[in-house]
Amino acid sequence: MSLDRRTLITTTVAGVAAASTSLFRPAIAQTKKWKFGVGPLLPNPEDTKKSFGPLFSHLAKELGGEFELAVTTDWAGMAVAMGSGQLDVAWMGPWGYIIANNATNCQAVATVKYDEKPIYHAIIIAKPDLAAAKFPDDTKGRSIAFADIGSTSGWLIPTYYAKEVWKIDPKTFWTYSEGASHAANEIAVSAGQVDMATDFDRNRNAMIASGKVKEGSNKIVWTSDPLPNDAIALPANASADLKAKVQAILTAITPEQAKTLLPNRYTGFVPGTHATYTSIEKAGIAVGKIKAKAT
Repeated sequence: MSLDRRTLITTTVAGVAAASTSLFRPAIAQTKKWKFGVGPLLPNPEDTKKSFGPLFSHLAKELGGEFELAVTTDWAGMAVAMGSGQLDVAWMGPWGYIIANNATNCQAVATVKYDEKPIYHAIIIAKPDLAAAKFPDDTKGRSIAFADIGSTSGWLIPTYYAKEVWKIDPKTFWTYSEGASHAANEIAVSAGQVDMATDFDRNRNAMIASGKVKEGSNKIVWTSDPLPNDAIALPANASADLKAKVQAILTAITPEQAKTLLPNRYTGFVPGTHATYTSIEKAGIAVGKIKAKAT
């Protein structure tokens, strides 16, 4: 088909107009999709997502945008995800945070409160009739269950105390096993399947309150110094502005809001930094699981 001059001019003008419209049309705003992560804090990923999802939904809304929530099955996986740019913000256990920080230099910005306290304690529980007036001396040769090596209170802290304070090798001083969950440890001692086990005070209190174990079915034979609660951390390359925003949003949550945003008995956040977790870092270095950073 041939084009006369008028047709050519009309077609050309229309083409220019279309191109101009395309060039100068405002771009459609892209909704930010935040990538959040939670470590293995509950027995399975489904329970973890259900319990921690409301908090991250609130955080995404305050930051502006949508979100996706990933649940890792171990703390090493969290460190890998943080280091490879797969996460914008993560909720980590104290030892899990230190593992990730050591590998990726991610930074804590807040510490969660439980019953309005930003601290908790590692404990060792025992059968009610076990004699332990002098601990650990009176318990030599007894069976003990440590938790997974990613656990702060269930593995790291009791291992640190054994090495640095009690001057024993837990694997030879006791009949030793490791790898169970905190809930499994409580049940094993209460059922008389093992003489002792590691746990943390919050978990024991919660299991007693829920009726999963009876208060008199085990006793506490050792308690650690105070430990910092779980951390909220951002990657090393996160901007100072984003870190400040996340910290401000979390620390503004009131105890009343926490009832709908957080799992039971978590009551909000206080500001946190890497320095909040230096006692955990010291323990990790002492037991040989991480190396001190070059200064």
